[in-house]
Amino acid sequence: MNGSRDGEGTGGADAPVRDVPLLVVVDAANVVGSVPDGWWRDRRGAAERLRDHLAAEGLPGCPGPVELVLVVEGGARGVESVPGVRVEAAPGSGDDRVVELVERARAAGRPCLAVTADRALRRRVTALGAEVAGPRTVRGSRRRDADG
Repeated sequence: MNGSRDGEGTGGADAPVRDVPLLVVVDAANVVGSVPDGWWRDRRGAAERLRDHLAAEGLPGCPGPVELVLVVEGGARGVESVPGVRVEAAPGSGDDRVVELVERARAAGRPCLAVTADRALRRRVTALGAEVAGPRTVRGSRRRDADG
């Protein structure tokens, strides 16, 4: 499994159903930063809203089991995990933490999807065999947040 989904959905009728949950690692800073809705005034609150959206919506269009991991850094550290979304606080670079999680999962043969628009991070995780998708994949209708 290697490629890009670019936010155009995450499967469909022809997508294989997996026995092992797909590990979806979301780069919170990049996804939150993809919409200029004032997130910079409250980074932690923005990450909590994304976490809650992920917990409620999951990964639209993805058949089979999914494990969602939200990687936070900087001012968003301290966001708690909730049922359906594990939150990982990066001690340093969020990108490095995303790579560590993908590397560990891929070494165990687990399928992975990294959600980010960061080109350098996308290159790093695809080199490990992960798929990538853009922020639209998980933000969906949250684009309305830019209006209010």
